[in-house]
Amino acid sequence: METLPEVPQQLEPLIRQIGPALYELGQGFREDMRVPARIVADSELLQQMVHDRSVPQLVNVTTLPGIQGFAIGMPDMHEGYGFPVGGVAGTALPDGVISPGGIGFDINCGVRLLATGLRHEDVKEVLPEVAHDLARSIPTGFGRHGRLSLAPEQMDRVLTEGVPYLVDVLGLGAPEDVDYLEARGCLDGADTAKVSVRARERGHDQLGTLGGGNHFLEVQRVERVLDSEVAPALGLFEGQLTVLIHTGSRGLGHQVCTDAVRTMDRALAREGIQLVDRQLACAPLSSAEGQDYFAAMCAAANFAWANRQVLTHRVREVFRRWFGDRSAAWPRIVYDVAHNIAKLEPHGGQRLCVHRKGATRAFGPGHPELPAAYHQVGQPVFIPGSMGTASFVLVGKEAAEAISLSSACHGAGRRLSRAASKRQVVGSELRAALNRQGIAVECPSNAELAEEAPLAYKDVDRVVDVVEAAGIARKVARLVPLAVLKG
Repeated sequence: METLPEVPQQLEPLIRQIGPALYELGQGFREDMRVPARIVADSELLQQMVHDRSVPQLVNVTTLPGIQGFAIGMPDMHEGYGFPVGGVAGTALPDGVISPGGIGFDINCGVRLLATGLRHEDVKEVLPEVAHDLARSIPTGFGRHGRLSLAPEQMDRVLTEGVPYLVDVLGLGAPEDVDYLEARGCLDGADTAKVSVRARERGHDQLGTLGGGNHFLEVQRVERVLDSEVAPALGLFEGQLTVLIHTGSRGLGHQVCTDAVRTMDRALAREGIQLVDRQLACAPLSSAEGQDYFAAMCAAANFAWANRQVLTHRVREVFRRWFGDRSAAWPRIVYDVAHNIAKLEPHGGQRLCVHRKGATRAFGPGHPELPAAYHQVGQPVFIPGSMGTASFVLVGKEAAEAISLSSACHGAGRRLSRAASKRQVVGSELRAALNRQGIAVECPSNAELAEEAPLAYKDVDRVVDVVEAAGIARKVARLVPLAVLKG
């Protein structure tokens, strides 16, 4: 067992390594812990975590009523609202709690990978112009409005039916698209009556918008295939032109979370729940507050999948303009997976409400929710880097269920706050540096560019190595950026 150096004195005797790249902080650390806290990391990443607020936040998660097994932090873990970003926990049904802080304000923020049959070498001369066309076609930035305005009855159908409604009724996609989306792009538990008027107002014209912050659209090249057996099953090859989309439920999801936190905060005394952190506001899933939030969360999740579907449609329109109708130019969906969501799943013989906050599913081969094409290889997992760094495609392993409730990280994870990043980076200089690397940048704000600078994030190669070493997922391909679109 590895002894962790330079850990704060009160943690050092209690953190122990229990497996490859897997550490545990036992219940002896605090008497209110109901289960241990686990962390997927190597020693360097672990030291970063124990010196910020993410480990104490993870410990707080272990105190939630109904939590089972452990609370676990992914290698990209960093401070968040309530739960740390990169935190995962499962609570037992029916009376274990659901906590909006364990899902996040951007409900079903997620990542979708599109792959073409085009080779970068054949189209590289026009890519800067393609990137500019994408920027003109896709609204970015906080509060921006899309080009698809929905009537109230159409919004209801998006919230309840998700992507199938867009494809089958509005014609925004191909029938096979839904086969390659987590939950086929629709959670069944949605109830539009539980979505507030204010949430609807904030989201009614935001379908097909990217948003700001760390949301992005990247045109990428498959630099290297790392698993020659799995990559063909995913339709990936070296030199291939791909597109990675990262966004979520925009203002609608944010308002759903805000509404629920306020409602649950008022219900805590009635439910006899005492919290160590008010940001962990929660309610039993069986309660009226728990059921109402879950129904609204499902609706927001459906909105997010619909948002990424409209963005996919816009990408396809741009590619058609530049590369024609040939089949090789069609950006097909490799997969779409959420990383801010709660799902009802069986684990260890129990039915759990699994909170994934900045964490993605990582189901292994044979799982019944996988598309038939991926049944033998496992669920695709996407771990993006940051501007100028690589992104990775992996597939989940069966061992992930016992290790992490079938969960993996969702990115490299922040190392610096946005304010700290802006103090260290000049946006215009970063833009010029990326251009020198051959990366076209479409972002109207140098300040927001500086917030998302590569130095603000952990080393994505190290993070992905840890995920693989822990036995959660296996690496399939490494992708590098060619053009970046940000708010």
